[in-house]
Amino acid sequence: MLEVSHITCRYGKVAALRDLSLKIGARETVCLIGANGAGKTTTLKTICGLIKPVSGEIRFLDEKINHLRPDEIVRRGIAQVPEGRKIFPDMTVMENLKVGGYIYRDTMKVRNSIERIFGYFPILKARTEQLAGTLSGGEQQMLAIGRALMSEPKLLLLDEPSLGLSPIAIQEIIKIIKDIQRIGVTLFLVEQKTFVLKLVGRGYVLENGSVVFHEKSENLLSSVEVRQAYLGG
Repeated sequence: MLEVSHITCRYGKVAALRDLSLKIGARETVCLIGANGAGKTTTLKTICGLIKPVSGEIRFLDEKINHLRPDEIVRRGIAQVPEGRKIFPDMTVMENLKVGGYIYRDTMKVRNSIERIFGYFPILKARTEQLAGTLSGGEQQMLAIGRALMSEPKLLLLDEPSLGLSPIAIQEIIKIIKDIQRIGVTLFLVEQKTFVLKLVGRGYVLENGSVVFHEKSENLLSSVEVRQAYLGG
């Protein structure tokens, strides 16, 4: 489904990604792990078109996309749940969801998508007119995921979905990820906690902008070196 080939990205003169390559197949769940500053978020932003690579190529469903605008990439079927959720705190839950469905002109389509999201996250239906900034951390993450799912993506990018959440909220997010897997959405997860390796088939380990390991999840989980160096022990 997604093929990233020899991507290099720079912030000024600093190389954030160096000759990075990875592949994700349809209906797969794959993770990207690494220490802070390794280039994980940059990888997702590059796939989404928010950062343009200086070299290399990104193909999605066999179409080159790294020259496209971010909104064009969303229309192709890629959506991202950004690090830190990035909801609109002064807008209501309903308004945030409608932003996620902006690619549709058909109001009935948007309405149906919202009802579908409420089916996944009943708590959001109860919070429809509540300002998003007043939700709990876990509820805000549900809203961020729901907003991304409004565009009915084929590939969903999740950037550290457990960041800043309580253990109970993390368990709820794990359940949500499993539900998304069941409906057939391909997932690319960035995380720094070991639970992610129990949700994926395989993973890439990033260090200083380059892939240093690519293994099945069970191999990464059993590696003391990987756990200590990239997943906090």
